[in-house]
Amino acid sequence: MTSRVLLILSVLMCCCKPETLKIGAIFDIEAEVKEKAFQLAIDAVNTKRTGDERYLEGLVEYVPCDNPFKAMVATCRLVSNGVVAILGPSSQDNAQMVQTICDDKDVPLLDARWVGRPKGPTISFYPHQGVLTRVYMEVLDAWNFQDFVVLYENDDSLKRMGELLKGYDSKEHQIVVRQLDKYQNGNYRPTLKEVWRSGATHFVLDCSTEILEEVLLQAQQVGLMTNKQFYFITNLDMHTLNLTPFQYAETNITGMRFINPDTQQIRTMGFELYKNEINKDIHLSFIAAWKLQLETALIFDAVTMFGEALSNLPKNFASPILDCQSAQTWMYGTTLINLIKGIKYPGLTGLIQFDTTGFRSAFGLEIIELKEGGITRTGNWSYSEGLNISREYPPAPPPPVEGSLVNKTFVVITCLTEPYGMRKESSVPLHGNERYEGFGIDLIAELSKELGFNYTFIIREDKKNGEYDETTNEWNGMIGDVINKKADLAITDLTITSEREAAVDFTTTFMSLGISILYQKPKKAPPSFFSFADPFAVGVWKLLAAAFFGVSIALFLLGRISPSEWHNPYPCIDEPEYLVNQLSLRNCFWFMTGSLMQQGSEIAPIAISTRMVAGMWWFFTLIMVSSYTANLAAFLTTESPDRPFKDVFELADVAEKKGIQFGAKINGSTEKFFRDSKHIEAYQKIYQYMKDHEDDVMVKDNNLGVVKAETKNYAFFMETTSIEYETQRRCSLTSVGNSLDEKGYGIAMRKNSPYRRALSTTILKLHEEGVIAKLKRKWWEERRGGGQCPDEDEKSTEATPLNLKNVGGVFWVTIIGTLLSCVMVLIELSLHIFKRSLLTKQSFKLMLMEELRFYFKTSGMVKPVFHNHSGGSSDKTESRLGQRRPYGFICDEHLTQS
Repeated sequence: MTSRVLLILSVLMCCCKPETLKIGAIFDIEAEVKEKAFQLAIDAVNTKRTGDERYLEGLVEYVPCDNPFKAMVATCRLVSNGVVAILGPSSQDNAQMVQTICDDKDVPLLDARWVGRPKGPTISFYPHQGVLTRVYMEVLDAWNFQDFVVLYENDDSLKRMGELLKGYDSKEHQIVVRQLDKYQNGNYRPTLKEVWRSGATHFVLDCSTEILEEVLLQAQQVGLMTNKQFYFITNLDMHTLNLTPFQYAETNITGMRFINPDTQQIRTMGFELYKNEINKDIHLSFIAAWKLQLETALIFDAVTMFGEALSNLPKNFASPILDCQSAQTWMYGTTLINLIKGIKYPGLTGLIQFDTTGFRSAFGLEIIELKEGGITRTGNWSYSEGLNISREYPPAPPPPVEGSLVNKTFVVITCLTEPYGMRKESSVPLHGNERYEGFGIDLIAELSKELGFNYTFIIREDKKNGEYDETTNEWNGMIGDVINKKADLAITDLTITSEREAAVDFTTTFMSLGISILYQKPKKAPPSFFSFADPFAVGVWKLLAAAFFGVSIALFLLGRISPSEWHNPYPCIDEPEYLVNQLSLRNCFWFMTGSLMQQGSEIAPIAISTRMVAGMWWFFTLIMVSSYTANLAAFLTTESPDRPFKDVFELADVAEKKGIQFGAKINGSTEKFFRDSKHIEAYQKIYQYMKDHEDDVMVKDNNLGVVKAETKNYAFFMETTSIEYETQRRCSLTSVGNSLDEKGYGIAMRKNSPYRRALSTTILKLHEEGVIAKLKRKWWEERRGGGQCPDEDEKSTEATPLNLKNVGGVFWVTIIGTLLSCVMVLIELSLHIFKRSLLTKQSFKLMLMEELRFYFKTSGMVKPVFHNHSGGSSDKTESRLGQRRPYGFICDEHLTQS
């Protein structure tokens, strides 16, 4: 077949004998490394040329990512320059445009990126996805992935994972598919937290190199990077990333690679590509080799293999000169493609050969795992033999150096203080270290895994951390046990103090804390009787009352001064004998009251001055009433907590008045803190109180202080970490005030211990990797009843319905106001009858009875006037009064009687 193709080419192109053949390449912007690989490949091809063999010339075009129009222009420019093949770009949209033109002109397209299915005259050097899916399934079966979660990035990765899912029976395997949402600005934690809460442990991760490291880092942050998780990463460039932060997590991370960075050929290639970054030091070529990505290596292989194919062409083979505007095609493009498909070529990425569709289907690759020593080869896969697992472990570690803890055995003393050390709850007998659990127990276990030492726990039953006895001049407690060599290490809530550090050595702080106050949560203060008055402060109410009286009097004075307010009571008379004024003092107060209540009144100022006063008062009441209404809703629906004290200084002042006791653990670091704080008067007052009432307020154990704080009016001084632990379980307790100091817990050991540096360094490492934060979350919030008490800001913000206590004062104000009005009407009636009785010389009792008799006749709406018919001075008085009424109308007698 090959000889027949060569014969056809020699006959058809006998008249053409070019010295140089051109190969084009289209790169996305910022693809300098790929261009270097392209040029290195051309140089490698030309170096092998001898005699009259053709040389390759490279033509490079740069196109922005996802810009098909510019990709089209660049492709047409290359085709018009007579290229015999084009190396396609990495961008999906650009590659599709280049492929379309190559299909139309029948120019070979060399593709080094992942493609779903090649079309037309395309050669895909990337491994066939169908074969890769076969590799996935064989590795997952070997690693016993029965149920797993697929995490994918975009549509291309979903297509790859879709092929994988087709190979599994949904009845036998439970597979969950989740997308790593790229629209969260690089935040993949919501998806990772979701799968963490589901309890999944096996993951298939398919994402680009650009985000792979960040995805693993965020998975570690949410707790998905422990010895319980298994990851299979489909990215063939996994080994090029910095995976050092994850190699100590004991997480099972498996991947694949085509490129073995340890081979001399790869090292040479890496050095040429990255020599500027490693300062041209040939001894650092092994570092550059680990940076070489698959697509870059495939570009090199594609060009060198294409150059090998060109060497088999006849001497008279000529380059095409095509125009995108015409319908002309290259009649020998398909022939050249078929020639390339028939070649087997050993490249950087292994043996390269293609099937009839242009896929690279027969290949081999390595199975790799992330171990503590780094990337380790654990097997290989070949097209002919399939998967072969042969775990190769790193070489044996060097002999231990001075200060190493490998194979050492330590006696670790602790005390049963929650949550640092506790007896494990079990239905079967436990022995040795298995009897205990807690934060301190787990921390020692993590240090043991990192440093390789063995340990045995012993318990300090009296729970004494240690203090210096001035009588015996010795230390007691766990500090004394370490000094006396009963134990090598001591771990619990052991505070690092200057006094203790003078006697023993401590590691670096594994937990920071301070002293705060544990006290009962403040109860909601019951609403006051006058809750409706709370929106304004007392001073505002006083000023409001002063404004009311002041403006009322001002309106009265202006009304009397202003001529416009005096008007004729009888408009029919042109020249009245007197004028009247409606703005009496009583009416002014009533006008202001109606305005303040937003109800108005029948009184209407006439003069400009009085109207100006009224307008300003209306504006004032508008703002005040609106402010009151807006603030009233919040005050009536909110129940403010009744806090006996807000901080330690207020506690020292009000404790005696409110009957609050306070104390701390006897002979503990908290007590010593108050003892040594001689420059703060409040602290000394607290310490003196605790010494004077030691039997009543000081406790031997933190648990006793917690119970006392929960059941009595008692404030317990305690470390913030312990307070946080208790408030997660005892919802009636809370922390009051800020921390009084800053200190930390450490692991104690004998003075000048050679292991201090190794332990401290490892604790810092566990901090950086999030292990200690994970342990704290485990023992504070998840185990032993943790997480029962939600934070205040997590509680429902739904409005609370109002009850009688909230609005009872308003009802009573209305009732009392009504009763006062009844009293006032009786007083008003009595005064009126009293004046009439004096005027008419009649009996007060008689007139009162007559008035009451009329009032109880509820049907009568016309009231008769009470006259004195006995004559005398009263008649004269009424006659005189009658003569003083020159204006008005005299009612008919029958109207009066009716």
